[in-house]
Amino acid sequence: MTEPIIVARDVGVELGGTPVLSGVHLTVAPGEVVAVLGANGAGKTTLLRCLAGLQHTEGHVHVLGRPPVDAPDFWREVVLVGDEPTWYPGLTVREHLELMRAVHGPGRMEAREALELFELDGCADRAPSSLSTGQRQRLSLAMALLRPSRLLLLDEPERGLDAAFRERLAGLLSAYADDGGTVVMVTHDPRFAENTRHVSLEAAA
Repeated sequence: MTEPIIVARDVGVELGGTPVLSGVHLTVAPGEVVAVLGANGAGKTTLLRCLAGLQHTEGHVHVLGRPPVDAPDFWREVVLVGDEPTWYPGLTVREHLELMRAVHGPGRMEAREALELFELDGCADRAPSSLSTGQRQRLSLAMALLRPSRLLLLDEPERGLDAAFRERLAGLLSAYADDGGTVVMVTHDPRFAENTRHVSLEAAA
């Protein structure tokens, strides 16, 4: 029997004495895409941070067979796309993608392929700070999907994307799952989630 990628039991988080999560259970199998839905303030992003080892939590959380920790070995297999990253001064869009390959090794695609697939080829020689919100989001996602990984943790990956690219992204996440990868994503767009094959929906507590 295949071991789950994620096992979370009775997860609880308090922030400033206020319960944010309580009694949350989640099991995610390899090749699965899980969309976490819920109202603002329901604790969706906090749950993602728990899975990334960035939030102290009560209960049991195992990711890839061990407790998640903010350490290099963990991040070699796990990619988190949340808030917009800090861009490297002086590096272009193309160079940011090439840097991912240089640091993490060959992954799912070459930098030139990622530029075309994420519709960034027209701004490859520009600084990320000069791009639109949607272009920067596409760059963040391209950097995540270009490098090797087993698990994607995505916080509102559809943010800033138009309808056509949301549909493309759903297909890219499906392909990632087809290749054996696993996705847990927070989203406010049920239609986007439903367009991703393999998807199962979870409501944040």
